Amino acid sequence: MKNKAITFFLIGMALVIVGVIVADYLLKHPGRQQANPYAYDMDSQLEVPEEIILYKESRNFKLNLDHPAAISYAEGKLVVAGDRKIVVLDLAGKLISEAPVDMDPACVKALGDRFYVGGGNRIVSLDATGTLVSSFSGLAENSVITSIDASGEDIFAADAGRRVVCRFGRDGVKELEFEGKSGDNSNHGFIVPSPFFDLLVNSFDELWVVNPGKHALENYTYDGELRGFWNASLAGVKGFSGCCNPAHIATLPNGNFVTAEKGVVRIKEYKASGEFVGVVAAPAKFGEDQKAPDLACDEEGRVYALDPGKKMIRVFEKL
Repeated sequence: MKNKAITFFLIGMALVIVGVIVADYLLKHPGRQQANPYAYDMDSQLEVPEEIILYKESRNFKLNLDHPAAISYAEGKLVVAGDRKIVVLDLAGKLISEAPVDMDPACVKALGDRFYVGGGNRIVSLDATGTLVSSFSGLAENSVITSIDASGEDIFAADAGRRVVCRFGRDGVKELEFEGKSGDNSNHGFIVPSPFFDLLVNSFDELWVVNPGKHALENYTYDGELRGFWNASLAGVKGFSGCCNPAHIATLPNGNFVTAEKGVVRIKEYKASGEFVGVVAAPAKFGEDQKAPDLACDEEGRVYALDPGKKMIRVFEKL
């Protein structure tokens, strides 16, 4: 009698276990699971309503470069760096001149009769023929120069390797560097998870630096004091996606920013205060697995996007 009771007990326990397993399977079956409220919605990043696209691609021109890396605008000309040379074009894409450079350039700035070129742990100044004028001092072995701009006698460079901004004189001597920190404990300095770290000096001589890990643009004095910032850590087209964006920035004549993002590649316009204005180029313009285009703008408000995948400059104008 005792053995029968044990047998019935074990059978009952087995039936309960089987019931739990079956119920668990049915509840977790793909067709019955509830949607994950925290799932990343890629569609919201890719879809762009037509009414917020404010620009059209008016033209484009191919480059005779295998690896175009950087673009800047100066006095009615486009300056492109890539394939260990500096190429100067008119605004129709016609070649004006080119000069060699003994590095793989990541950024370029034309200023007067000089080219300032950065890449790896080097910055050099070249004349119009590509002859070395000076090599900048004060960089480290682990420096990775990703952006360069200038105002008057001051040259600014973003160093993604060390996560600092450096200020140099025209002679190439480093005068100071800063990490983007302030007295506010909530400011942890520049967060640069990948080699995309951009800066610019706008037409009002304001220094703006991208803090990519914070999805922020930050305004600094030339001595490295934070003056203000805005960020766009938002879902959807109005914000910056991924871990660290924007990858590149430029400014329009009215002071608005143009931004390019990596990951979901797209170009957008923001007011200087950070308010979203609209889309310059939607992700559909670039396709999947493309790199973020470097940017330049001219006095007419045209946006020049250096498309490294298609090896061309694409020109966008307001509708």
